[in-house]
Amino acid sequence: MRDLTFPLGIICLLFIRGYCPLPMSSEGMHPMGIHGPYAHSDKDSLVDDEDYSRYDDTTTRSSKTLIPSRGTLKQCDYDPCLEGQISCFELAASSNCLCPGFTLNNVPPEAPKLSSVSWNGSEVVLQWCTPYSFVTAYVVTVGGQERQKFEEDRRSGGVGEVGNIAEVCVVAVNDAGASEGSCMMYHPRDNSLPLTAGLIGGALGFLLLLLLAVLLWRHKRQRKQEATISMHNTAETR
Repeated sequence: MRDLTFPLGIICLLFIRGYCPLPMSSEGMHPMGIHGPYAHSDKDSLVDDEDYSRYDDTTTRSSKTLIPSRGTLKQCDYDPCLEGQISCFELAASSNCLCPGFTLNNVPPEAPKLSSVSWNGSEVVLQWCTPYSFVTAYVVTVGGQERQKFEEDRRSGGVGEVGNIAEVCVVAVNDAGASEGSCMMYHPRDNSLPLTAGLIGGALGFLLLLLLAVLLWRHKRQRKQEATISMHNTAETR
């Protein structure tokens, strides 16, 4: 048995790399039989665990601070076309809800959506929907020239009279820049139509009065003729 000790030791060193059935000193040996530069004692393991326990889980802390519980999240009750509505950022802060894909104030806003350009009897009025972006104001241009500027909570506004056919645009702006314009062509109403309608109405009224006058004259003439004939017949009878 002693003669087999040396060959068994060589075989252990070459193939098993650290595992050996031969009795060895417990000094420097891992409890699982690993020794060498990667072996650690129980004391070293305890020290390592204590060292790692001093670090905080920053990922978990950030998640709890920045991301609310998903069970309480809901979509904000936000209508981008509603006049006078507060921004979705304020709704999200006050109601703990989600805004649908808003861009922040460090990038130019997306373009608003111009829905109508019409004449209300005294001026040209625009209506638009806000983009899903951070907006500080809206600028309205007529024919490429700035005409009016409105606050961020506005969704409509008047720009006065527009006498000629012109392109009317609304642009969203913030501190980072301006969006592309949302535009529509405005065709002013024909101001001669009311005048023409008045002239036609006046002419028809005059013709009606003239016709009534002619009918009344003919009626009186006919009655006068009938009275003359009646008097002539009476004189002949006598």
